Formats: sequence, C-alpha cells, structure tokens
Amino acid sequence: MAFPKRKNLREQTRQKLIVVGSRNPVKIKSAEDAFLAAFEEQFIVQGLEVDSQVSDQPRGDVETYTGAYNRASSAKRAFPEADFWVGIEGGVDEVGEQLVAFAWIVVLNGSQVIGKAKTGTFFLPSSIKNLIDEGIELGEADDKVFRQTNSKQGGGSVGLLTHGVVNRKSYYEQAVLLALIPFLNQDLY
Repeated sequence: MAFPKRKNLREQTRQKLIVVGSRNPVKIKSAEDAFLAAFEEQFIVQGLEVDSQVSDQPRGDVETYTGAYNRASSAKRAFPEADFWVGIEGGVDEVGEQLVAFAWIVVLNGSQVIGKAKTGTFFLPSSIKNLIDEGIELGEADDKVFRQTNSKQGGGSVGLLTHGVVNRKSYYEQAVLLALIPFLNQDLY
C-alpha cells in the first residue's frame, strides 16, 4: 500500500507567507493584523532584517517612500518563496518651521501589483524637532525627551504624544490595510 506524498507544512495549513522587511515587532504585528482583517484568514508572518538604503531618519515623502519600497523589495529578493512582502518606513518632513512625522507602507506580491499607502501625519514638538535637526533619529529623540527606552518598538512617537490613545501598531495597521486595496480589488488594479 502506497502512502500519498507528504505535503510541506505550508501546503498542509494553506497559510500564505508574509515577509516584513524589518525585525521590529510593532511593524510585524501591524502587518499581521492588517492582513488578517483584510483577508479574514491566517497568515504566517516573518520579520527579516533588511537595509532600507536610505538615511537612518528619512526626510520627506520621496526618501521615506523609497525606504519602504526598498525594504519590501529587499525582503522579496531575500525570501522569494513568500506570497507578500511588506516595507514600512517612518519619516519626517518640514512644514514651515515645524516637523511632521508619518510612515510609508509598500506591499508587493508575486505579480506586478504594488500596494502603497501613507499614514496620517502629526506635528512633533520643538524639543524633538531640535534633536532630529542635530542628526538624531526620531525614536532616539523620543527616548531622550520622554525618558523612555526603545520606544520605537512600543507605542512610538504617536503613542507617547497621544498618551497611548493611538499607538504605533494601530497607526501602521491602518496604512497597511490601505496599501492592501489593490490586492482586495484586483479587477480594478
């Protein structure tokens, strides 16, 4: 009696694999929750350390979007057997004399479809802007001003400034959901 060939674990569970171009647990969890909400199915989500190939603290839409795209693209090259690749890159930009924070999200799949979205923006206090202008990354500036440790792997700036009402995970999650629009509407994209 011949036994059927065993399928690998991924085929047995029929779960799709998502690779996030970062090991930051907040970015990984926000991607996982967004995919779950959008597709109502379980995914295997793995973080992978990749180089964004932009400044440690990107400035402006172009550099920040480029960092997100590079993260997704590098993850795709490093782990081509996945089903989706996600890049999340936080950035800042000047609006007059003030500085705003935001993030770009890029989602790639095996075809030519590219999902992209940007979070909402919020203004940073001058104490944080001054540190960033000195060359310090936003997460480190938050830690100094708010006397925190590694806040970017927690609530982030948005969590600190909203007193936890909006945390970094929920902030990114909504934008990841928006970046999934082309995959939810393939006939339109």
